[in-house]
Amino acid sequence: MSMKAVVTGGAGFIGSHMVDLLMSEGFEVRVLDNLAGGREANLAQHKNNPKLKVAIMDCRELKAGDALFKDADYVFHFAGKGDIVPSIDEPLDYMSTNVMGTVHVLEAARAANVKKLVYAASSSCYGLATELPTTVNAPIQPAYPYALSKLQGEQAVLHWGQVYKMPVNSIRIFNAYGPRSRTSGAYGAVFGVFLKQKLAGKPFTTVGDGTQTRDFLFVTDVVRAFYLAGTTQRSQQIYNLGAGKPQSVNYLIQLLGGERLQIPKRPGEPDCTWADISKIQRELGWSPQVPFEKGVATLLENIDYWRDAPLWNADSIEKATATWFKMLAEEKT
Repeated sequence: MSMKAVVTGGAGFIGSHMVDLLMSEGFEVRVLDNLAGGREANLAQHKNNPKLKVAIMDCRELKAGDALFKDADYVFHFAGKGDIVPSIDEPLDYMSTNVMGTVHVLEAARAANVKKLVYAASSSCYGLATELPTTVNAPIQPAYPYALSKLQGEQAVLHWGQVYKMPVNSIRIFNAYGPRSRTSGAYGAVFGVFLKQKLAGKPFTTVGDGTQTRDFLFVTDVVRAFYLAGTTQRSQQIYNLGAGKPQSVNYLIQLLGGERLQIPKRPGEPDCTWADISKIQRELGWSPQVPFEKGVATLLENIDYWRDAPLWNADSIEKATATWFKMLAEEKT
């Protein structure tokens, strides 16, 4: 019989690629998504496959014994609010979704006696990391509600593993990118912003001088790591996930091709994110496969996906980030 997996947030960016991988491995896949950030079109390639079931619902509505989890072997938990900037304005919704939503998923998974639950955590828990490359033992210092909510979701996952002996692992994602990345109305990750600007023939709004670096990892490499973390015998583990090779925003602009417009650097944002991936390489045998240049070229080949995304400019970004600057700016003497 086929193995069965639940993918929460399975119509979203990373979740839909997780579905692709699981389906290619012969799994029966159940997707849970409220479509707040996900899109049914992200799963259109599996529309007529009877091995895929999609439930349009919020993870906070889940209860122990939910039919979606019946006989499930694995749970990959990606559901949650993922835009960082709005979390300053909407802390209640972020905490409710990313913390209590995770608890509801945990209880449904516990009742189903799953073999493993893998949680999509965030490297934002490290804040302005002082240890580069950053190991899983680096100081934890979340700087805004999104980071706090994802950290507390991870703590709940590990707590369920400790108290209820549920097999769990957590993966702290650094900077995932690739086809189907988020196109919600909120001001979000650099790729979604830049790709729409390129389509519109507008300059790339570059935060600061563009020398800041990010540990970008292509989404197919991301979901392969989750698959390995799900099927391994290891549990109660935390892994950092990146390419281990930070790239500058200026280099990204060079690859995309176009003019740039400098906007103010945001307080509380790191100059560099850089994952120490030695643990996941050593314990799970994972390593990144997609070079940054190839990944960016793939995005350009699929750029039409971002045609309906919001177009950001300096003025709209300033408005969207006003609370961010107000709350996170360094205290003036």
